[in-house]
Amino acid sequence: MANIPSKVQARLVSGLKKFQPIVISAKAKDINESDTVVIITDMLSELFGYDKYSEITSEKAVKKTYCDLAIKVNEKIKFFIEVKAAGLDLKADHIRQAVDYGSNAGVDWVILTNSYCWKVFKIIFGKPVGHELIYEFDFSQLNSKKDTDLDQLFYFCKESLAKANLENYYIQKQTFSKFFVGQLIISEPIVDAIRKTLKKLSPDIKVSNQEVIELIQKEVLKREVIEGEKVEEAKKRIAKAFKSLAKDSTTKNINP
Repeated sequence: MANIPSKVQARLVSGLKKFQPIVISAKAKDINESDTVVIITDMLSELFGYDKYSEITSEKAVKKTYCDLAIKVNEKIKFFIEVKAAGLDLKADHIRQAVDYGSNAGVDWVILTNSYCWKVFKIIFGKPVGHELIYEFDFSQLNSKKDTDLDQLFYFCKESLAKANLENYYIQKQTFSKFFVGQLIISEPIVDAIRKTLKKLSPDIKVSNQEVIELIQKEVLKREVIEGEKVEEAKKRIAKAFKSLAKDSTTKNINP
């Protein structure tokens, strides 16, 4: 759960109360994209806390095209918002368009919305450039009394940017992903613990760590969590984490 300042929480609650009827009405009336952009601009200002005149930019040029909205804080674009008409369902082509804006401009975060459906994407700058849907929500269904619902709004509020809450949420989600947990299971410390436990349960058993790893890879884990680009990313993060833990442990031993 995010640590939302009381002032911001009050703004989110009042913003939900104001804009939910507007969004529901916009969808029912099937308003066009231009009018939907007006609603989103007001939400970015009144609900999410951005200055309408200095931090919300409309029709941001990206190569030869234009993204509907961009949030710019301290002269740096924090994320793009691609807006579709309130009555239009968000489809794969819309996602591709929004993600292309982010990847072409070197912007890490992109939001695709039609005012009620919000999709938050993280651009993964690799070879090739990829993207990941971090979370999505139906604005018309959010409950101001639920902390988890307010969290989803707070992650891209202005006050949240300075603390990198959205980035931290992304890291937490990665850590609890099937790829990360899958690689954690076959990491040396975990495999060693499994082998020792097997030895306690059956003292005569003779297996090596490598044999345990092979058993897990071939007969326990699904192939999708032991192969692929996301698996390689997970391996690197786990190796870095264990290296950091080992360094901290060494420092504590030197300076008890």
